[in-house]
Amino acid sequence: MAMQADAGRAAAPVTPYEGDRSRRAVQAIALLAILLVATIAFSLTSGASDASFGAVVRDLLSGSEAETISMRDRVVIYDIRLPRVVTGVLVGAGLAVSGAVLQGLFRNPLADPALVGISAGSGLGAAATIVLGGTLLGPLTAMLGTFALPSIAFIGGLATTALLYRIATRQGRTSVATMLLAGIALAALAMAVTGVLVFMADDRQIRDMTFWGLGSLAGATWAKTAAAAPFIILSLAASPFLARGLNALALGEATAGHLGIPVQRLKHVSILSVAAAVGASVAISGGIGFVGIVVPHLLRLSIGPDNRYLLPASALLGASLLLLADAVSRTIVAPAELPIGIITAIAGAPFFIWILLRRRGVLDL
Repeated sequence: MAMQADAGRAAAPVTPYEGDRSRRAVQAIALLAILLVATIAFSLTSGASDASFGAVVRDLLSGSEAETISMRDRVVIYDIRLPRVVTGVLVGAGLAVSGAVLQGLFRNPLADPALVGISAGSGLGAAATIVLGGTLLGPLTAMLGTFALPSIAFIGGLATTALLYRIATRQGRTSVATMLLAGIALAALAMAVTGVLVFMADDRQIRDMTFWGLGSLAGATWAKTAAAAPFIILSLAASPFLARGLNALALGEATAGHLGIPVQRLKHVSILSVAAAVGASVAISGGIGFVGIVVPHLLRLSIGPDNRYLLPASALLGASLLLLADAVSRTIVAPAELPIGIITAIAGAPFFIWILLRRRGVLDL
């Protein structure tokens, strides 16, 4: 009887402990991957070209041996839409993962890539290029050519990050609280200098700065995408190695250190990764807000805070949402195009307010 009881206990199924969302997270990542493929198909085939997704796939597989789509559709899809889709995937994934990393680093679900001033620094670089590109920055813009604006915007983001580190690091240790406060101050300073440039600009330059600041993928080309892709891809590739440390950091820096996490190195790699991804993303797409705060928080509510699943899920959902926003931006007022920043703000701002009300207990949802 005792042996039968032991056998019965041994055969009992092992169920996950209460609160374990790993299975749900894996299922969510699989569904998000399918959603991204569907979104890419929709983005490639919606618009002026009548080529179906199946025809595009057949043309890709057949190469130049068969004409499965017209020459006009081939130009529209390969030279305009495909670089735009690739750029949207990279930028959406980069901004969303950067938001998730910062939220883990600051232990605050309301942290955002713009919080540490990187976006403002990139914006200042872009504004300086637009206003001073023909005068003070003339030699530099002439040397960089068509890459002048994204390159200088990226340099502005990196310069802001370097200054942020200089302020927040003392005796080899970086204070997260000081970094947060310094980031807010640097963002305000960069926006103030940008305001001075706006005051100096003419009507055309003000229009260019306004549209760049609202964000768009309209200027995406293979050359610009290739220039920014290495920074974003390296940042995304580094994020899985940060997951364990960010999970431990949720318990506090002292506890994470006792668990064997190199906390100082984790801070350095996290901020450098975010700076590379956000700087490159803002440089080629302009200012696109709310992706970095809405996507990680939405996923955290559904699959939990485990960064092993949260980071890849954020990359997939961020890419899908930005592609959907881009599709809406170029069809809602066709043949004109609405900046993506307007679409993401319209969708993200109400959600952000809902998060704030929910955290205060005003909404019991």
